[in-house]
Amino acid sequence: MKHFALTTLSIILLTMSSSFTAAQDTDPQTHTCPDYASVYDAPAFEKPSKKSFRNFSSKMLSWFHQPYHMVHDEMIKEGTTATVVGKFDYGTVIHKDLEQEYVKAYIFGTNQTNWEYLGRFKTNSDGKIFVPVANKQEGDYTIKMAVEGDLSVATGYLTVMKPGRKAVLFDIDGTLTLNDFQAVGDYLGVETASTHAYATDTVWAYVNKGYQIVYITGRQYWMTKMTRNWFNSKGLFGWHLRTDSNAENPLQPQTQAYKRAYIEHLTNDLGLDIIRAYGNADTDVYAYGEAGLDKNETYIIGEHAGLEGTQAIDGDYSYHLTTVVADTPYAGCSW
Repeated sequence: MKHFALTTLSIILLTMSSSFTAAQDTDPQTHTCPDYASVYDAPAFEKPSKKSFRNFSSKMLSWFHQPYHMVHDEMIKEGTTATVVGKFDYGTVIHKDLEQEYVKAYIFGTNQTNWEYLGRFKTNSDGKIFVPVANKQEGDYTIKMAVEGDLSVATGYLTVMKPGRKAVLFDIDGTLTLNDFQAVGDYLGVETASTHAYATDTVWAYVNKGYQIVYITGRQYWMTKMTRNWFNSKGLFGWHLRTDSNAENPLQPQTQAYKRAYIEHLTNDLGLDIIRAYGNADTDVYAYGEAGLDKNETYIIGEHAGLEGTQAIDGDYSYHLTTVVADTPYAGCSW
């Protein structure tokens, strides 16, 4: 089992839950826990050789604008092929797509000893590449995509699972952060969003009990890089992260429909067992309910706490962590 860095409170919580550990040890283990160790212990990634951009406009784009590349995290059933999507654009405001340029993709994870080359792909008119990944056993994997012209890199994660894996789902803005608007400051680089007290401990408590973590957020795809940086700055566990790939127009978001559809994909198509979900907005309440998640295990923090029969988190996560989370049994998986 991977031993992660824990806060003092997390260690206390794990001790409080030791009775559940003993009970799980006597039960047959039918599922493999998420293989976080393989990702965290990945060898250093060596970038490929730099080659010229195919188009002069792309070179100019990279000279004058920051990259906002991203890789959508994917989760698939063992025995199926993943299509991992990379999206490449530049500019804090303009988000100009990198078109018709080459990107190289690599993967490292469960039972691998070196980075595996997945191939060379040309971006389309939307700045996207589509990378097939097949024949991967149950486990977790890091994917790196490097633009040949300037060697800028995007990182994402692939989870290969068997049906029945237990998971806990979190919204981010207003759920882990203090409000829905701090993400703007993060994006502009003028501040770093703060977390609710003990929110980080809550996430890590579930990680250390063997649950799959799923973050589902209404943030636009170009905020993925900033979100991953924010995870690192706050010591938060970093994946599975899903941003809204269709939120091209933030003035007309379809957050509720997008979240409902993605949760239905996870539960109905993949067989993921989401035992608990966290949110703050009314769109979270309705999306989770429409997707069939149990309102008795749907916890809402903030002004909508308790809406539509959901469970309220009052103030911060301190009491919730030492009661509900501490009393949650281990996921019943094996490392």
